[in-house]
Amino acid sequence: MSSTPDILILNGSLCTFNGTTTPADALAITGNRISAVGRATDLRGLAGPATRILDAAGGTVLPGFIDSHVHLFGGAAELDMLDLMGLRGLDRLTDAVRAYAAGRPDDSLIMGVAAHYDILAPGEAATRHDLDKVLPDRPLALMTSDHHTVFANTAALEQAGILHGGSVPEGSEIVMGPDGTATGQLNETGAFGPVLKLSVLGGRDLLGYVTGADPEPPASAEERAHDKEVILRGLKHCATHGITGLHNMDGNFYQLELLSELEQEGRLPMRVQVPMHLKNYDPLDRLNEADEMRRRFNSDKVYSGRVKMFMDGVLDSYTAFMLAPYPGNPDTIGDAVFDPDHFNAACIRADAMGLQISVHAIGDAAVRRTLDGYEAAQKANGVRDSRHRIEHIEVIDPADLPRVAALGVVASLQPMHSPAGGLFDPYPPGDILTADQISQAFAWRALRDSGARICFSTDWPVVPVDVMPSVAAAVHGTPLPSPWQDNRQGLRETLASYTYDNAWVEFSEDRKGMLKEGYLADIAIMDRDLFDTPTEELAQAQAVTTICDGEITFGEG
Repeated sequence: MSSTPDILILNGSLCTFNGTTTPADALAITGNRISAVGRATDLRGLAGPATRILDAAGGTVLPGFIDSHVHLFGGAAELDMLDLMGLRGLDRLTDAVRAYAAGRPDDSLIMGVAAHYDILAPGEAATRHDLDKVLPDRPLALMTSDHHTVFANTAALEQAGILHGGSVPEGSEIVMGPDGTATGQLNETGAFGPVLKLSVLGGRDLLGYVTGADPEPPASAEERAHDKEVILRGLKHCATHGITGLHNMDGNFYQLELLSELEQEGRLPMRVQVPMHLKNYDPLDRLNEADEMRRRFNSDKVYSGRVKMFMDGVLDSYTAFMLAPYPGNPDTIGDAVFDPDHFNAACIRADAMGLQISVHAIGDAAVRRTLDGYEAAQKANGVRDSRHRIEHIEVIDPADLPRVAALGVVASLQPMHSPAGGLFDPYPPGDILTADQISQAFAWRALRDSGARICFSTDWPVVPVDVMPSVAAAVHGTPLPSPWQDNRQGLRETLASYTYDNAWVEFSEDRKGMLKEGYLADIAIMDRDLFDTPTEELAQAQAVTTICDGEITFGEG
């Protein structure tokens, strides 16, 4: 490694996570590696005529953020869609939709995102007739923030061929009215997938989530080129927030191929892991695709090696799988996407193949069934360093809390999902959760204290990909009344769960996630010293420079 660095960062407040307590305010980068970490007085002399000097001006310098739960293609596409976050009321919705639609006269589907479940009236879901008033003559669809429900108008339902219902896989539902026609509410991917196909992107942006398969018919050369630019725009957007790595939570060969092409063209600004998405209706032999993904895509910047599954839906639509009936809807305990035998067999097969598994599980029954599957894999295959993950864990039964750490399972959590994050309202008493369940909801503190390994993420585009509001949600939070528990985290452990721990969960702790000599030069420079910032101001902190693989991907330095 050359002794003359390409980049020298000076005057920083370094948060290294390298296991030492020696203060450092400077680091050197040579090629794509960190070549020195220490004091500016010692490192300044390493600079040569071509060395680029970056003045951190006292801001925190830390390993680049790794957002360990995102939906990249969908998030990138939604940057250009109608954002309905915080909007409520028929008049406001009508004004927003019509203004947006007027600027897109050729769009085959007008798509709004981040819609509230009760966007028109408290406690009431929008119907197709409501949305017909908003936009009567063009297909309109509103995607909820959690991306588990779509509300569509009559034109969208007709063109999608589901106005009079249709066959959907287990866990999905076209909600039907007493007149035998769809109400407009479409729960889960199997129900709203046909509507997404009407969009400008033909649903390709969410195909890795809806089916886990490639476009059929295959995307044309023109569509591939367009989709690649959409993804690149999303990646550049992530880089503005200090992000140097992403763990995608939906996947297909198509996304991996587009990312690999960007890498080959020298245009990929960060590292991306993409899983194989196994659906509940898939035969287990489809896991061979996961093995093929692992073999074909294994560079430092585009890689696979993981299987994603869904165990349930979400709390807001009563589709999260619960141990007890919903107080406000006592006829249901939600939907289990996988039956136990099928899920256990999938876990055993994937684990035996040496693949990592991540499972969406929000309700307490879903968390239990997922833990059961991981335990079945250990009994069948023996215990190994698998680092299998549970995504979300929004409610956990006390009996299952110690099982997470005991089984070596990683709790993959999203601070902004909790009402304490300040983005979403607390659940009304007596509707979604019982008082006992509320005390076990979003139990980050209890999980960490139990010895479970924690990683944090945003779940973009469910919430914005900007990391710092999520950091603030974990550290500062919004006080909630009893029986909600105080689950706030310390700043250092929270930042670790966005950097080092997220490198660890992808088996890369020996080369990223620290500011350490020889490690990959993935670095974020912040606009202030985060440890000298009041917690109520952390959400306003921003990255001023992002470096990935030794290249500046955001900022001028």
